[in-house]
Amino acid sequence: MANRILQALLALTILALALAPLWAGRADLRLLMEVLAYLALAQMWNLLAGYTGLISVGQQAWVGLGGYLFFALTILGGVPVFAAFPLAALLTAVLAVPTGWVAFRLQGAYFAIGTWVIAEVYRLVAAQVGALGGGSGISLPVAVAKSIAETRMGREYVMYYIAFALAVIAVAGVWLILRSRWGLALTAIRDSEVAAESVGVNTMRSKFLIYVITAGLTGLTGAFLFFQKLRITPDAAFSVNDWTAFVIFIVVIGGIGTIEGPIIGTILFFALREVAADWGTWYLMGLGALAIAVMLIDKRGLWGAIHARWGLSILPVSRNLPD
Repeated sequence: MANRILQALLALTILALALAPLWAGRADLRLLMEVLAYLALAQMWNLLAGYTGLISVGQQAWVGLGGYLFFALTILGGVPVFAAFPLAALLTAVLAVPTGWVAFRLQGAYFAIGTWVIAEVYRLVAAQVGALGGGSGISLPVAVAKSIAETRMGREYVMYYIAFALAVIAVAGVWLILRSRWGLALTAIRDSEVAAESVGVNTMRSKFLIYVITAGLTGLTGAFLFFQKLRITPDAAFSVNDWTAFVIFIVVIGGIGTIEGPIIGTILFFALREVAADWGTWYLMGLGALAIAVMLIDKRGLWGAIHARWGLSILPVSRNLPD
């Protein structure tokens, strides 16, 4: 009964978000866009780290690549906005293949550091592309922004529904993956990689596939983020603080290895930001202290602890054997 109540609340929340342009002001829509984009980023990092054990601190590489590829396609290639989004995601996934070939030569902490180094290499490369503004970045032409809607509010509505679609795709996509045979393999890898290999799971292939998928969808989110900002620079696009550190905080606090965890973590992160963002460096120190405290108390995170204590599950992915 408790699970059904939570599922009903989730459905009502989705409905309220779908109707947000009817009740939210422009500032509220902007905030909701950011919340939904971070939820998509958190779900992708959680799928990568929580189910395959690939702890990446270089997800900003895909956010930046997605943004730069979107700008290149629209400005240099003249590709329409709605075609540039999936193309940017696809090209990001394609670039993730050779990148992954390099990164997967590393293990454990070396993999984490290697992904950060790779992201820095991409940042330095982007800063050398003069056609896209070099180190100072470039702004999106007004004509490109106006191509989705003539009025400012019209553009806000379109961008909001893009963000809404991203979040829905991320959450539903992860849920469908985990409900599939691939999900069984990923769950086995999460629980014990050695045991998963012993029953025939190709762990390396599964990890590499998830690495590429998460790169593509993270790139899609990056394309949206910088389309919303209408300007991109190397430092902003490849910011480890904005696109990786905060995302890791969200997942760790909410509960790594669960779908519900990033949702709770995203809500908590933005609630804390609204309250404490004016505290300056104390705000960041507070986030770090909270993350450490949660890991020390229960490394499963808030939702992991709730699920272990009361067995609640809003988006169940487990299977029960028949009696």
